[in-house]
Order: sequence, then structure tokens, then C-alpha cells
Amino acid sequence: MGNRGRYDRDRFESAYDKVMAKWPAEREAVVVPTPFGQTYVNVCGPADGRPLLLLPGGGGATSASWYAQASRLARTHRLHAPDLIGAPGRSVPAAGRRPRTVADLVTWLDAVLDELGAPVVDLGGHSYGGWIALHYALRAPARVRRLFLLDPTQCFAGFETAYLLHALPMLLRPTPRRVRAFLAWETGGAAFDPDWLRLQEAGAGFPSARPVTGPRPTPQALRGLNASVLLLLAGSSRTHDTHLVAARAGGLLPRVETDILPDVSHHALPHAAPERLGRHLTGFLGP
Repeated sequence: MGNRGRYDRDRFESAYDKVMAKWPAEREAVVVPTPFGQTYVNVCGPADGRPLLLLPGGGGATSASWYAQASRLARTHRLHAPDLIGAPGRSVPAAGRRPRTVADLVTWLDAVLDELGAPVVDLGGHSYGGWIALHYALRAPARVRRLFLLDPTQCFAGFETAYLLHALPMLLRPTPRRVRAFLAWETGGAAFDPDWLRLQEAGAGFPSARPVTGPRPTPQALRGLNASVLLLLAGSSRTHDTHLVAARAGGLLPRVETDILPDVSHHALPHAAPERLGRHLTGFLGP
């Protein structure tokens, strides 16, 4: 079921380009074929750098949401940031074909990495992108060297009821006003980059497919994850119980480093504290 709000493609494309202009100047875009359609990937960083795949959150996040970290991470890594297939962005799903299961998402990412010539990657994701990244690391462990998760949803704890209630109007009938009001509530009125905020508003009503959802990974699966994991949580997140997430992850993952960034909300995390977040990520990923 796609979104039912009004969608202006020209407005979305213009807003997307304005945020992408904040990426390194040498950034290039490539389009790779997958069983589920054409995947649009923003790429930058040294050609011989270790591959780093970045997955955005759900909704209208798009790969552009990594703009605050791209320059720092691209100093040492070859960044690959895809727009999720079937979600707002420039990826184009195949007619009548979309990912419907976690196994489908694994197939999609396998195809993306194969086309990019990246057999093994460092992998990171925010929010829903963290959920995808964790499932991929569990199902394709030979392809993931290190894994970082930024306030991942539905991985270690469920959503807070208040979060779902505030999100419901936006999900039922997405409009720019509802997107803006929801973000203002979740972030406590934090100031966003105006270009990024316009992109979120422009994505309202994007003709996207229903996202793949499913249960949280089992405790047994999490205990068997051998990759090193960096779990960075938003101290002011209204999405879930931050301390419960930290406790459960710490008790299940064998190789996890966890930190809670104070005074940062869930939706602001990738770009509200760029220096703090960047130091964490570069320190974890290494040169």
C-alpha cells in the first residue's frame, strides 16, 4: 500500500539535490541492477578505501541523510549510500516486484554489493536502516566486517506507544505539515538543517511501497553474531526506551561497544551532533 498524500516530484528532486550538494564534491551516483529494480547509490571516497555501506532510516530519510558524516567518513573509506528500494529516493523498483521479507532484503543487498564489487564491507544503518543492517549481518556474516547501528528500531526493544500514536496521522495521510509536526515533537523542537527538513517534507506522499517488517532478531541469533558492533543511542529518543535497548544489546551481543549520546533525539541523531558522532564512527571503523 503506497502513501496517499499529494506528491510533487519536481519539488522532491530539487530538495534532494540541495542536500546532496552538502556531500563531498567528488561524489558520484551509480545505478545498479537488482532482482527488485534499479538501485541508486551515492558513492564517494578513495577508490582503494575499504567499502562502507550506509543505510538510511525509513520514511523520507533517503541516502542524502548522511550528508553530515559523508566528508569525514570518506577520508578513509569508499562510501556507498543507496536509496532503499521502494522507499522515497531515486531507486526505481521493478514493476510488480518489491522486497516482502527479510530474505528479500538480503537478496537485494547481496546484489547491490556484487554490482559494486564489494564482497566484504563495513556496514552501518540508522533507525529502520539499522534493522536492515543487523538482519543482513546475521544472515550474511561473511560479508560484514564491522557493524554500526544508530538508534536502531525494532532490534532490541519495541516502539514506545506515544511514538506510534504521534506518528499515526503522518503515516495515514502524509503531508508536509504533518511530517514537520511529528519531527518537532520527537526532537523537542530541535533546529534542523533547512534543506534537509524541506526534503523530508517533499517526500510526503512519495509513491512508496509498504516497508518490510518483521520480528526482532532472536536472542540466539544475536548471541551468535561475531562482527564487532558499535551501538550509538539517542539519549533523548522518544522512539523506544534507550536504556532498555542498551541493556538488552549489551547482554546479547558478544562484541558490542555501546554509548548513549545525551541531548540528541532519534530523528536528529545522524546530523544533530556531527562532531561527536563522527569521532565515534571513525574511531570504531579505523583507518
